[in-house]
Amino acid sequence: MATTDHIAGRTHEVFNQPPPLEPVNLFEIDLALQEALERENGGWGVDRARDLGATAGTPEAREHSFRAERNQPRLLTHDRYGHRIDRVDLDPSWHWLLRVAIEREIHSLPWREERPGAHVVRAALMYLWSQVNAGVMCPVSMTYSVVPALRAGAPEIAAEWEPRLTKPDYDEGAIAGMAMTEKQGGSDVRANTTQARPLGDGTYELTGHKWFCSYPPCDVFLVLAQAPGGLSCFFVERGPGMEFQRLKDKLGTRSLPSSEVEFRALPARLVGEEGKGVKAIIRMVNHTRLDCLIGSAAGMRRGVTDAVHHARHRSAFGKLLAEQPAMQNVLADLAIEAEAATAAALRVARAYDEDDAPFRRVATAVMKYWVCKRAPAHAAEALECIGGNGAVEDSGMPLLYRDAPINSIWEGSGNVAALDVLRAIAKEPEGLPAFFAECELARGGDRRLDQHLDSLEPLVESLGRTDPEFVARRFVEELAVAFQASLLVRHAPPAVADAFCAGRLGDGGRVYGTLPAGVDAKAIVDRALAA
Repeated sequence: MATTDHIAGRTHEVFNQPPPLEPVNLFEIDLALQEALERENGGWGVDRARDLGATAGTPEAREHSFRAERNQPRLLTHDRYGHRIDRVDLDPSWHWLLRVAIEREIHSLPWREERPGAHVVRAALMYLWSQVNAGVMCPVSMTYSVVPALRAGAPEIAAEWEPRLTKPDYDEGAIAGMAMTEKQGGSDVRANTTQARPLGDGTYELTGHKWFCSYPPCDVFLVLAQAPGGLSCFFVERGPGMEFQRLKDKLGTRSLPSSEVEFRALPARLVGEEGKGVKAIIRMVNHTRLDCLIGSAAGMRRGVTDAVHHARHRSAFGKLLAEQPAMQNVLADLAIEAEAATAAALRVARAYDEDDAPFRRVATAVMKYWVCKRAPAHAAEALECIGGNGAVEDSGMPLLYRDAPINSIWEGSGNVAALDVLRAIAKEPEGLPAFFAECELARGGDRRLDQHLDSLEPLVESLGRTDPEFVARRFVEELAVAFQASLLVRHAPPAVADAFCAGRLGDGGRVYGTLPAGVDAKAIVDRALAA
């Protein structure tokens, strides 16, 4: 006999599915971020971070991110009559996302408010909005990063453009981009063939191409080209002579249009000196590398948030996933990795506030390599915590997974970043001692960390007995975990610090979820997602 439910066509009741996380304030549920913001002299920005965290955690923000990813950018090279227009059509949700970032001064805060903690506050804002959409943060990062390069290498251009580049107005301000690499060279920018012809009045014309140019709608770009004096850095404005060929069909950050471009007698102005283009643009690159670190930390944080939320509301085999020991180990391991990344990102950001050049140079290179390298496996494990639902686009986890490798590629992939650490310690004799001094601040706080610190000097000495490039990655890895462990031993709750030292310096396994017995996984998971 048919029941009423059968007659009505009802086949089942939906249950044992987690409720939507949103609306939620992403700042208020992140204790590690709150503590780091205060600790690194950014306490004055708490209200800014809380306000942005509330916006970032709305259903509206989530839907805008999904829509910008679904409706990907489209390049229009010509109008209906055959005239070049070089326009990129972007979904309105992209503009909504970028507008929020600009109006909250994520692209400009340290240059508008030059006060202690400004880079730290800006890092916290970058971290929060990156959890909404990673693609939109690329032009935000480049606009933030171009200012110090212009101030140092072309103060007259800085005076002309900085008011627009730092203006918190999406419609009236300006956005900056970058075009360095070419087909034949990639990271080996000295192999570039784009030519810069002097015009005799202090300006140049560029002819050539760039294999990666992000992002085409920018108002201005820094470009590397070969001048009579060698590889040089130039400031160009988007316009005639800059012809976009196609948009890249990328693995991740698909909402972001990245392009190939050709230059045909493109007007350009020199930044820095002829023949010193890398020196001129590296000021921009170092700041974008900081943002790669921040962005990867943000991705880890988002993965932890979604995984813990799911596990707290999903039951299997008679009890909640979050109460099952195997899952507790995975969640705790993901959580300590994310907290270590967050602590490192904001500590390195403080070095930009304090203009601590030797420490900043080494720490940025070390942590950009390490945190960005850890992010893809972290995203994969967070996705797996959610299971089959995590493999479905609606969950947001496939987006996180696709975006996770990108920061390790941008601004120097793994080998480039590791070798840059070797160059940094060679060119900045005070850099490695400053980095070690920071790590040593935690000496005596944990036996395993002390043993690891004791091993670092012999490790440095061993570089002279082998090919340092061959062991560069291992060397940087040991530096990175020392730095993270030092921060957690000094500042994190004992459960977090103990688990990190046990898992990264002690008897931890090779994948996430292999913390040794005895760590307080429940305390770590409880902290990871504050109620």
